[in-house]
Amino acid sequence: MTKTDHKLIRSTDGPVITRFAPAPTGFLHLGHVVNALHVWQAAHDRDGRVLLRMEDHDRQRSRPEFEAAILEDLAWLGFQHDGHLIRQSERDAIYRKALQPLIDRELVYGCSCTRAQLAAGSGFPSTSIRASRDPGSEIPYRNTCRNQDLALTDDVGWRLRMEPGTESFFDEIGGPQVQDPSAQCGDLLLRDRLGNWTYQYAVTVDDHLQRITDVIRGLDLLPSTGRQIRLARLIGRSAMPRFAHHGLVMKSVTEKLSKSDGDTGVRELRAAGWSADAVLDLARRSVTLPL
Repeated sequence: MTKTDHKLIRSTDGPVITRFAPAPTGFLHLGHVVNALHVWQAAHDRDGRVLLRMEDHDRQRSRPEFEAAILEDLAWLGFQHDGHLIRQSERDAIYRKALQPLIDRELVYGCSCTRAQLAAGSGFPSTSIRASRDPGSEIPYRNTCRNQDLALTDDVGWRLRMEPGTESFFDEIGGPQVQDPSAQCGDLLLRDRLGNWTYQYAVTVDDHLQRITDVIRGLDLLPSTGRQIRLARLIGRSAMPRFAHHGLVMKSVTEKLSKSDGDTGVRELRAAGWSADAVLDLARRSVTLPL
C-alpha cells in the first residue's frame, strides 16, 4: 500500500456554504430532522447559507410525491433554504461534462458486472450489494472489468480506477481520519447499468460546483469521505470542504432509522398532533451529540 502524497487544503476562507440533501425515496423522518438541525445551526453560527438539493439520482425509487412532502415538512418545521432547489435528476449534462476529462485520461472504464455477480464474488447475498443505494455499506469491487476494454455505453456501469493509497482528513466531530478508498470499495462506480449516476459521483460533483465549504451528515456516511476527496481532486477541486459526521437516531442498537419507520416519520408525528417545536425538541433529545 502506498500513501497518497497530497496535502489536504480545506475551504476555511470566505463565507460558509453548506447543504441539506435528502433523497426523495421516502418521507422525512426524525433522522433527517437531526441532520437539518446540525446543518442549519452550523450555518447560523457562522453567518452562512444552506442550499437545498434533492438527491434524486436513483430514478427508479425517487417519487415527486416524496419530494413535495419533504418540502412541506421542512417548511412546517421552519427550515428555510437559500437559493434555488437543485435536483440531481436534471443535471445529467453537468455530470457528463465533469467526467469527460477523466475519460480522456483513460481513468474510467465500462463494467458489465451485475449485482448477482458481485455477490457471488464477495460471498455476500445479492441483497447486500448496495453500492449506489447505501454507500455506507459497500462491498469492495474486485476490479473484474478493469482490463476488459468495454465501451462506455449506456447499458454498462462506469467505474473509476482507484489506485491504492490513503486519504487523510479531519472530521470536525470525530477527529483525524485515514481511509484507503481502493481497499474500501475497489474501483468506484460512477454510473450504474440503469443509467443512474451514483451517490458518490453526483454528490462530489455537486459539492464542488456549488462551492460547498461544510459537509455535515450522519456517521453512516463517514466511510464515503475518503473516496469523495479522491474523486473531488481528480475532477479539479483543490480546496476540500470541512467534514462533520454526527450521531444517528437508532431504531435499535444495530439498526438506524429508515424512511419506512412510520413511528418516527414527520408526517405521522404531525398527524398525531405534535407541534413543530415538539418534533424539533424530540430530535434534539434523540442523539447524544450536542445540538
